[in-house]
Amino acid sequence: MTWISDLKPMPALDCADGVVPESVFDAGVPVRLNGLVSGWPAVRECGASAESAARYLARFWSQAPVTAYVGDASIDGRFFYDPEFTGFNFRAGKATLPQIFEKLAEPERDERMATIYVGSTPVDEWLPGFRSQNDVRLPADDALVSFWLGNRTRISAHYDFPDNLACVVSGQRRFTLFPPDQVGNLYVGPLDRTPSGQAISLVDFAAPDLERFPKFADAIEHGQTAVLEPGDAVFIPSMWWHHIESMAPFNLLVNYWWCMTPAAMGSPSEALLHAILALRELPPRQREACRSLFDHYVFDADDSTCEHIPEAGRGWLGPLDETAAKRLRAELLNKLNR
Repeated sequence: MTWISDLKPMPALDCADGVVPESVFDAGVPVRLNGLVSGWPAVRECGASAESAARYLARFWSQAPVTAYVGDASIDGRFFYDPEFTGFNFRAGKATLPQIFEKLAEPERDERMATIYVGSTPVDEWLPGFRSQNDVRLPADDALVSFWLGNRTRISAHYDFPDNLACVVSGQRRFTLFPPDQVGNLYVGPLDRTPSGQAISLVDFAAPDLERFPKFADAIEHGQTAVLEPGDAVFIPSMWWHHIESMAPFNLLVNYWWCMTPAAMGSPSEALLHAILALRELPPRQREACRSLFDHYVFDADDSTCEHIPEAGRGWLGPLDETAAKRLRAELLNKLNR
C-alpha cells in the first residue's frame, strides 16, 4: 500500500484526559484523538494478547453467541464479493466468544478459518457492564455502542450516516478516509447486494488497479490517513468514506454511532433509494425540474422558504420534530403502499 504514503496525515489532538472537545464534533471533519481511551481498563487488560482479552471480556459476556465472518487464506483479509458478484468470498456463522478466541489464538489449526471477523456487535447486549468501566462522553445519550474483533482484516471503503467515534482497544488499525464528494472517484459497488449492509468501494486498497479505476487517482488527492494504537480513537464524521485495516494478529475496537436527528426522520440511504425509484428514469428535462424542487425545499431551504405561508398552515414545510417526522413517515408509507 505504498500509495498510502501520498495521503495527508489526519489532523490529531491529544486527548489523554479522556475528554473530546465539543469543537471536534461541530467541525464535521475527521480527527485522530490520541490517547482518548488510554485510561480504559479494557485497553490495559486486552493489550497483551488475545488470551488476556478473552479473560477480560469473559467477565461481561452474556453467553449469547456472536455472528462471525470467516474466510480462507486466499482472501488476504479482504471481505468482498465473489468473482461473479453473485455472492461473497466469506461465510457467516454463530459461535461463542471462547470459540472465537480459541481460533484467534491458534489460527494455524485450520487454514480455512484464516480470516476471522466479529463486527458491529452491540456492547450493552453482549457485554453488559463493560461500559461501566469503559465509556466516553458524547453529544448524544442514545449512541449505539458496538465491539469489533478479529485478526488481520481489510474492510472496504464505505460510509455510514451516523457520526462515528472508533476507539482502538487492542492491536493496530489504519483508517483511510475520503470526503463525501469523492463518491464518483471510489467506484462504488451495488446498493442492494452488499457484504455488510453498506455499499462499498470496489477498489482494492492493497493494490489499486488504476487502469480499471483511473479516477481513484483523483480520490487519493483528497484522502487522509492515520494508524491508531491501543488507547487512540478517531472521529469519523457522517457520510465520510472510510477504509479500515486491522494490522495485528489480534484486534479489538469499540465504536459509537449517533445521530442528532430523530430516528423517525430516516436516513439519506432510504431517500436515495426512493429517488432512484421516482426520479432516475425520468426524461432529462423532468429530472432538471426535480433538481430545482430539491434545491428549493431541501438543500437550499432556510427560513425564507416558507415565510410567505402563515405559520399554522406550513405543514411539512415547518420545522420537523419527532412527532411531525412520524406523521410524515406514516404518510409516505401509506403512499408507497398504494
